[in-house]
Amino acid sequence: MDRETLLQGLNQDLSHEYAAIIQYTTYAASVAGIHRQELKEFFLTEIQDELRHAQLLADKIAALGGEPTTLPAPVPAAKSAREMLEAVREAEAQTIARYVQRMKEAESLGDFGLSNDLQEIISEETRHKEETEKLLRGKWQE
Repeated sequence: MDRETLLQGLNQDLSHEYAAIIQYTTYAASVAGIHRQELKEFFLTEIQDELRHAQLLADKIAALGGEPTTLPAPVPAAKSAREMLEAVREAEAQTIARYVQRMKEAESLGDFGLSNDLQEIISEETRHKEETEKLLRGKWQE
């Protein structure tokens, strides 16, 4: 593990945080159906956490001498509320896995501050995933 590899991984993470912001913003605007108001609020409240994660990553990349990416990862299209929630659940699961890997990489380089920051993000992303799973367990009528 070297610093350049860590920077590449952090930039990958940053691009996914940008994508999450776009995803939540788009889903909040376009969600329809009987659960629209609740889901719109759910999506909107997630944006601030993702924005904070993106800022932390960009700051850390710059602090390590890297150049923060400006490109988001692809955002999955979703038509129904259920498809939106399923896409969010999948994105959160992938994000958690990436951050666990990145935390281990940071620890191997002795960057325990970054490791601690990533552990906090993992906790937040896990809560997001669990809340999404609870919503998906509900009865749905599209």
